[in-house]
Amino acid sequence: MRAVESVKAEAGRGLVGDRYHGSRHRHVTVQSRTALDAAERELGAAIADGSTRRNITISHGDVPAAPSARLRIGAVELEVVRIAAPCKLLDDTIGPGARLALRRRAGSVCRVLGSGPIAVGDLVDLG
Repeated sequence: MRAVESVKAEAGRGLVGDRYHGSRHRHVTVQSRTALDAAERELGAAIADGSTRRNITISHGDVPAAPSARLRIGAVELEVVRIAAPCKLLDDTIGPGARLALRRRAGSVCRVLGSGPIAVGDLVDLG
């Protein structure tokens, strides 16, 4: 994982340069710093945005979790496919208990509905 200032989203394909680009459903994963902060309090340890291996971290709010829910980041519309389940490897990389602390806080897997750029600082509409 590496942080970037902007990325191009392609409808029906995902984020250009991502390993899942071109996959059928797993176009982009979105998590919230609000949810990570809650997980940090439960875990008692820091959780860096990139340590969860999600594509995008929004600064605040709850990422929609219901399938078919819509959200918009900048000009790009996304549709929730499912909740992003935390991987058991997070206990090794973040610390024991990370997977449990991130349960239901690890964001959502979304499909890209419209092409366009997504950049740090873009407005987010959580629907």
